[in-house]
Amino acid sequence: MKTTTWDLTALLNAADPKASRPERHLWLVRLLEWLRHGQTGGEADSGKTPKPVLRLKHLLNMLERNPEPRARIQALLGRFWRETDLAALLADFGFTARRDLGGEIGERLALRFLPGTPDTDDGAALFQLLFRDDADAAWLAAIDATTLARLATLLSAARGGDSQTAAAGSVDDWRAPLLQASTWLISAIRAAAFAPALRRRMGPDLLADRPFEQLVRVSEALVDALVAGDQPATARHATYLRALLQRCRAAAASVTDHLEAHGVSVNIVFEIEQLTARCDRLEALLDLLLSDQPQRELQQLLVDLVQLARQRRSLRALLGRQYSLMARKVAERHAETGEHYITRNRSEYRAMLRAALGGGAIIGGTTFAKFAIMALGLAPFWAGFGAGMNYAISFLIVHLLHWTVATKQPAMTAPAMAEKLGALHLAASGADGEAGDQAGREAQAISGFVDEVTHLVRSQIAGIAGNILAVIPVVLLVQWAAWWLVGAPLVSEKDAHYVLHSLTLLGPTALFAAFTGVLLFASSLIAGWVENWFVYHRLDSALAHHPGIVARLGASRAQRWSLWWRSNISGLAANVSLGLLLGLVPALLAFVGIPLDVRHVTLGTGQLAAAASTLGWQTLATPAFWWCVGGLVATGTLNLGVSFWLALKVALRSRGITLADRRRLYGAIWQRLKQSPRSFLLPDRTA
Repeated sequence: MKTTTWDLTALLNAADPKASRPERHLWLVRLLEWLRHGQTGGEADSGKTPKPVLRLKHLLNMLERNPEPRARIQALLGRFWRETDLAALLADFGFTARRDLGGEIGERLALRFLPGTPDTDDGAALFQLLFRDDADAAWLAAIDATTLARLATLLSAARGGDSQTAAAGSVDDWRAPLLQASTWLISAIRAAAFAPALRRRMGPDLLADRPFEQLVRVSEALVDALVAGDQPATARHATYLRALLQRCRAAAASVTDHLEAHGVSVNIVFEIEQLTARCDRLEALLDLLLSDQPQRELQQLLVDLVQLARQRRSLRALLGRQYSLMARKVAERHAETGEHYITRNRSEYRAMLRAALGGGAIIGGTTFAKFAIMALGLAPFWAGFGAGMNYAISFLIVHLLHWTVATKQPAMTAPAMAEKLGALHLAASGADGEAGDQAGREAQAISGFVDEVTHLVRSQIAGIAGNILAVIPVVLLVQWAAWWLVGAPLVSEKDAHYVLHSLTLLGPTALFAAFTGVLLFASSLIAGWVENWFVYHRLDSALAHHPGIVARLGASRAQRWSLWWRSNISGLAANVSLGLLLGLVPALLAFVGIPLDVRHVTLGTGQLAAAASTLGWQTLATPAFWWCVGGLVATGTLNLGVSFWLALKVALRSRGITLADRRRLYGAIWQRLKQSPRSFLLPDRTA
């Protein structure tokens, strides 16, 4: 955005206290623009003082030397003080009127895309217009004490001086907006705390002394002491109010503990953050009211508000904070599931091979069902829906038989590995012991993570090998059986040539395989969300104890049914969602002109085997066949790699692993690969 730089003399001459409200507020906007980009008036720049601070000093010098513009600007600022709702700025800025995440998202989108108007008496709305530069907080924080005192003198004269007070029996009028804002904040804190979603989840022991109920009484006593000038009573009530606010924060934090154990709601996480932030704002206002140096406290409050204004322009920061707890819970739930997909010894490795062989056999049947659906010539949506249901039913059968499809493993195993990095996070923070042993703990945590990587890689290889070793003979046997029974293969020559054309590495196979990896990851997120929803709404308890269900099933069967759903809800959601995503998403994207398709390594292998058996053995000698083999290698690599990388990224973020720690981990993995490549393929003979 192009910025107009005003000359200071012209800016001072444009100050008109009798102008309309929007014109007066536009003058303030231009004043801030001049501070950011105007001339400094020749002041020496030490290289440390920000230029806006130098310009502010130059402005104060000009006003102190020239009574006429000073009087006009004081009158303009006086009208701003009297006619602007500054209490709204102090109480409402940074908080959404609706107590949910959707309301805040809507407000941030409005701030980003809708222009604001200076024709307003809302201090919060005007503040957003005045301080919209990311560097404002830095130069405001750099204003020195002398300049602050000069500013305070100017503003005091603008509002009539310290001698001009409100009605008898009240505190000085400069404190009036602070007291009004404090009243509104207390009302908002109490309303949020008494909302059922938070109240039912707060620790009962933290609510025993009713901290939220006491806020109004103690704050009123504090105001009375301030008005009476009773310093000991003021200090006593302020100390008690701070203790109550700390108790309120602890009660809000206990809601997070409840969510950790009983399922996460992003709206509740948002409400907790808003409640805690309001407690912090109230304490900041309390510090300002009672400070011996209110200019410094006001400066810090202003800096905090400017930083908040910058944060409110970021939708990504909001969603990142709100969904961090959800990401951690999804990662933790997947970590429990992912442990079953990691083999650490030879017996587990052989068990993985057997499970993968079973999964590959089922996918062999899925291959022919897909050809049958294609042969029906359905409309694109229904063809995609049919393919999705085919995949979903096949994956469910694999799941219920406790077999495995290799490409589903990474999104589950990545969180399991990130769980191991909790030790690294603790070691790096020094939270789990003496600092002297920190390096040893970090090395041990990294070594344990690299061990998990080797276990995972060979588990993935075992899964893919088992799937492929099963799907190829199953497909060939069915094809040969069809030749023997009806004299023709189940897959036509037209479909066979289409397979050779679509699976080749020379086409968009790599792109489609990476896209499939994204869908594999998306299904894991859906599974985690569904499981969290199941736990949050306590459906397992409802299945076990609901009178109607118990009456129909009996108590023991209802208990077993509850446990079965609790154990399988994530797997069911993952398999059904993955199947529907693989079938429906390409059809929906094609509807809007995006030609993306899916490439799944096990399904692709089954299709290639079916095509080769239809076209004859001579197909194996053609370049087209081997380009398809290369495409399957790329497909398997990208299916696994993309879904694993996305899942691991979410899991690492949920664990607070820094970029430096990640680089150390990558280096340790590379070192292990050079030293012991066999460990990534097969388990130790002694294991």
